[in-house]
Amino acid sequence: MLPQWLIEKKRDGAALAPDEIREFIGGFTAGAIPDYQMAALAMAIFFRGMTPDETAALTDAMMRSGDVLDTSALAAPKIDKHSTGGIGDKISLVLAPLVACCGVAVPMISGRGLGITGGTLDKLEAIPGYRTNLATREFLDVVARLGCSIIGQTDRLAPADKKLYALRDVTGTVPSIPLITASIMSKKLAAGLDGLVLDVKCGRGAFMKERAAAAELARSMVRVGRAMGKKMCALLTAMDQPLGRTAGNALEIVETCEALQGRGPGDLMAVTLALGAKMLQLAGLANSCDTAQAMLSAHLKSGAAWRKWLEMVRLHGGDTATLENTARLPRAKIVEPLPAPQAGFVAQADAELIGKAGLLLGAGRTKTTDAVDHAVGVSGLAKIGERVEQGQPLALLHANDAALLAEARPLMLAAFRVTERAAPGPELILEEITS
Repeated sequence: MLPQWLIEKKRDGAALAPDEIREFIGGFTAGAIPDYQMAALAMAIFFRGMTPDETAALTDAMMRSGDVLDTSALAAPKIDKHSTGGIGDKISLVLAPLVACCGVAVPMISGRGLGITGGTLDKLEAIPGYRTNLATREFLDVVARLGCSIIGQTDRLAPADKKLYALRDVTGTVPSIPLITASIMSKKLAAGLDGLVLDVKCGRGAFMKERAAAAELARSMVRVGRAMGKKMCALLTAMDQPLGRTAGNALEIVETCEALQGRGPGDLMAVTLALGAKMLQLAGLANSCDTAQAMLSAHLKSGAAWRKWLEMVRLHGGDTATLENTARLPRAKIVEPLPAPQAGFVAQADAELIGKAGLLLGAGRTKTTDAVDHAVGVSGLAKIGERVEQGQPLALLHANDAALLAEARPLMLAAFRVTERAAPGPELILEEITS
């Protein structure tokens, strides 16, 4: 096989055979196929697309480009959850210990934030001492002992994806459903899962702004997972306003602690319980969503989920004293309220603008090499449909640099709109996709 023949074949709209895809990805990973030919194939895929069988073959080839974890020693069903990312999305932190309380093994391999969406690893690293880089054996030992562990992607996990994503990022081929599907699913399925629940977000603060595109991505990932023998389910969830009342790494750890003690905001808990229920159903531990949610709620009420969270953080080297007294977490020097311009009802809390404000404050990154300020962000976010009085804070801005705060303030002011008439709160769960 000559690489250019496969590039031409896809350029002309023909389907590639599984062996052709495996050979191309193997050559690219090993360095035998240069970046410019991989970039050319990615562009051909961007314009011509891929069939479901091609996408499954690409995912499998990328997954097998490195290590695939052997989780056969874990007796419990191994179910994970993946989110496409949103503002204030700390669901993974609540979900992993909560679902583990029900007898599910949750080997969660997560990522860092890039752009306006915060990453799970960045939030965890706001906890002093928490190690996201456990070796594979230690990671599996924690899952076997406790039922859950959250770490970052290792260099040996789907290395083809790491190389390919770097090319896509600079060649305009990121927004391709087959390439996105293979990128997400190759990393997740390399963790040796039995099943996966997808949280595909759409709206102002999501990667996929339009519901139709989000649904297409969800269907693609569900199809690929099932083709690879995994139990799959996807929920489309709304991301027009932030999830919960905080956005920023340490601030979201505080809200995670509140949620695991039964004091989480309503929207965060509703989406968390919906996703957790699907995980229990895929694991065969509940026959219905109502039964599954009752199981999860019982572990919140009993304090079991909170204790599981503390133990997971301890086993990762984290300082649990900062969770039991969250005032000891990183704190910003400046905390400034954003006053409501008039009395009325919140009609808009634009997640994209709030995310951009957090990025300006230093809570996120635009390049993978950027440092993150764990202390900064926003808290006390007013939600759509809530009544506010003139001058009442719509949010609190947490900053360590007055100049950056001055840049972020206009975005926060533009993010909110207050009207005389009440607007209904947005629907949270938009659709379930199982096939």
